[in-house]
Amino acid sequence: MSPSDKPLVWLHGEVKSPPLSTGARVEAGFLLRRLQRGDALGMPASRPMPSIGTRCHELRINDEAATWRILYRLDPDAVVIVAVFSKKTRATPRAVIEAAKRRLREYDALTRDEADG
Repeated sequence: MSPSDKPLVWLHGEVKSPPLSTGARVEAGFLLRRLQRGDALGMPASRPMPSIGTRCHELRINDEAATWRILYRLDPDAVVIVAVFSKKTRATPRAVIEAAKRRLREYDALTRDEADG
């Protein structure tokens, strides 16, 4: 990792084998590394998720037996991971969206308090 790379801040979830196949885990790692380096990702690898908030996106990882999503937000100083889940329907489940919003609110409050303190 280069000193100019953004760190990954994991609020929830992990990328490991299993449940992801080795290939899906490697793909997720490759895409996350690109985000850390500041690369802009578009479809089909990533798409915006304005329903969660500004600068929020989902990585799309197709696996052998499942389709995985990694919800993240691009902050000026970090890539914030808010959820990792297997997607079974076309729409992102409402519970996942609400949990992601809550985690980001809590993270923002915590980092704001640390900056003020």
